Amino acid sequence: MSTYVVGDIQGCLQPLKRLLRQVDFTPGRDVLWSVGDAVNRGPKCLNTLRFLYRMRDSLVMVLGNHDLHLLAVAAGVRPPNRSDTLDKILQSPDREELLNWLLHRPLIHHEHGYTMVHAGIPPQWSIKKAMKRAREVEHVLRSPDCLAFLKQMYGNEPNVWSKELIGMPRLRVITNYLTRMRYCTSDGVLDLESKGPSPNLGKQKVSAWFSHPGRKTAGDRILFGHWASIEGHTDSPNAIGLDTGCVWGGALSLLELESGQWTRCECREGKCRERGG
Repeated sequence: MSTYVVGDIQGCLQPLKRLLRQVDFTPGRDVLWSVGDAVNRGPKCLNTLRFLYRMRDSLVMVLGNHDLHLLAVAAGVRPPNRSDTLDKILQSPDREELLNWLLHRPLIHHEHGYTMVHAGIPPQWSIKKAMKRAREVEHVLRSPDCLAFLKQMYGNEPNVWSKELIGMPRLRVITNYLTRMRYCTSDGVLDLESKGPSPNLGKQKVSAWFSHPGRKTAGDRILFGHWASIEGHTDSPNAIGLDTGCVWGGALSLLELESGQWTRCECREGKCRERGG
């Protein structure tokens, strides 16, 4: 049995299938972990979601910001963005079955000595605290308050955690840490505007969330996606970046946890650049 972790798929189904063939992935024997953002921006979002749903008994997937965006658009509380490629999901006859399954995915998964999250864990939280706070959001997503949360989850404020926060502001900052964070201060103040390999001008006081030496998870192995511009490179052996920008013409990456072996497919327009395989 092998456990494989794949980076942001974003509707790039052909590269995913190719990687799974290359490693002889066998459902029922092997398990696939996905760091989230299974859909959006890529060409085959509906087929990707259906593919993952069919293999759900051999799949662990955490929610990413694009997955949450799909749920909000489908619920009618958020208009689609011009760059979205979600129409086929929204128009599909099995959309409710697929979306209900997506709604029940976690924000964090911890197993085999690894913690998987879409974006990251802020410096001031331990793994235990991050999991506890993720459960708050998961509980609301599966409750009658789901629509109200999806409607109000967008926004960059509050930009730092406080245990005094309540209601939607509390849930929003938890969601932003786990699904949108790239840069923050050592105290966890978020910079959600900077997205490149270095902060925007005037943002020098922030650093990559995983680069703060005093962060409480420095000794924990964390698997994350979300940050295509760093191409998986981090300054910490315990912070393992999986998003290598398949949908942007980079690569889709697959990591076998047991061996540490990487398998990659260089991509263009949502497909592998090289034929065959």
